[in-house]
Amino acid sequence: MANPAKSAPRSRSGGSFLLGVFIGLMLGLGIAVGVAFYLNKTPLPFITKTKPAKAGDGTQAPAVAGLPQPAAKSPDKPRFDFYKILPGSEETVSEKELKEAARSARSQPESAKDVYYIQAGSFQNPADADNQKARLAILGFESSVESMNLPDKGTFYRVRLGPFQRIDELNRVRQALAQNGIDANLVRLKDPRTN
Repeated sequence: MANPAKSAPRSRSGGSFLLGVFIGLMLGLGIAVGVAFYLNKTPLPFITKTKPAKAGDGTQAPAVAGLPQPAAKSPDKPRFDFYKILPGSEETVSEKELKEAARSARSQPESAKDVYYIQAGSFQNPADADNQKARLAILGFESSVESMNLPDKGTFYRVRLGPFQRIDELNRVRQALAQNGIDANLVRLKDPRTN
């Protein structure tokens, strides 16, 4: 009869161990939830007190102390020089002018100093311009999107291919675009050294 008395405390200690583990897990979970709640309610000490940035309002996101701050972007500074060149010295080209330029280029190839661009669209929505650029990329043409601020109309995004200096290459690209249903205009950029 001594053997049955020893087996009873052993089963009781196994149950108390599992109960202790369960209570410990619950206490740890409760403390973790309490700490998380406390931290979310208090202001964070490392973030400066500025308004959160809203999309398109021009304000900056909160600065984090101890980290390098991004430089303020200047909206008037262009990334490339051709933004300065294009607006004043570009003009649209008619078919007649293009044929005359091709004739003069054949007779005097060294005198052809004009640079041509193919404008494959102008959009007010930048997403539409990016879609047109992607469509051109699928066709195998590299293009760029340029923003242009027009008075009384707002900002337009132009999709352009080029620059082209050889008229035969220009005509080949125009023909491929026409076959794929893309209406394109020609723009001539005068040589800035002659202006």
